[in-house]
Amino acid sequence: MNRLQGKVAIVTGAGSGFGAGISQAFAAEGAKVLVCDINQAGGEATVQSNPSVMAFLKMDVTKASDWKATIDAAIQKWGKVDILVNNAGTSYKNKPTVDVTEEEFQKTFDVNVKGVYLGCNAWVPQAIERKEGGVIINIASVGATRPRPGLVWYNASKGAVWNATKGLAAEYGPHQIRVVSICPLVTGTGLFSSFTGVEDTPENRQKFIFNVPMGRIGEVDDVTSACVFMASSEAKFITGVNLEVDGGRCI
Repeated sequence: MNRLQGKVAIVTGAGSGFGAGISQAFAAEGAKVLVCDINQAGGEATVQSNPSVMAFLKMDVTKASDWKATIDAAIQKWGKVDILVNNAGTSYKNKPTVDVTEEEFQKTFDVNVKGVYLGCNAWVPQAIERKEGGVIINIASVGATRPRPGLVWYNASKGAVWNATKGLAAEYGPHQIRVVSICPLVTGTGLFSSFTGVEDTPENRQKFIFNVPMGRIGEVDDVTSACVFMASSEAKFITGVNLEVDGGRCI
């Protein structure tokens, strides 16, 4: 339970879902965690699970000024930032692509792609300066490489993250900075209806998982466990990997 002892992490979108789970798992493994979210109530609730090693900062991942303030806050409080988890993401409800509004398209790319761009640009310089390496974990999606109708532009945004993960890994590997992404299957985090376009019922879940070899949708701890591993020294020679956590759906 000490795989991240002495490490400092920033986790975005940490007020709920994957972000909350990742933050709590990191803290349980010994890390100090700056919990970041535009949702103050959610972020503060996450911190309450382990307030001795967690702190909350309200921030918008689409604003460069917020990213600077976030990096500065973590360094001021804990002296460094070893791990960046770009988890914050958004989507629109599954629907015909011609019905996706320009506003929905723009928001999806602003949060899912621009947020990662700004986060990496804010985090990397201090990691290079410290000369101790570090880890960036991007939360992508199985839709990055196996897109389906109805979420075309969401999947395209995650495809950009998938591609950027490899490029960043190649560029910053000489600085001992590892960059990976986790590509989850849809999980039971309240977004089933949004991602599938149908009501979240046992019958509809069964229809969705017919082509998932392991026979279920994802769970939050499937993703948090993968993130803990990737952030730890156990994965010290793994970079540029887009890990599918999907029960085999992308086979």
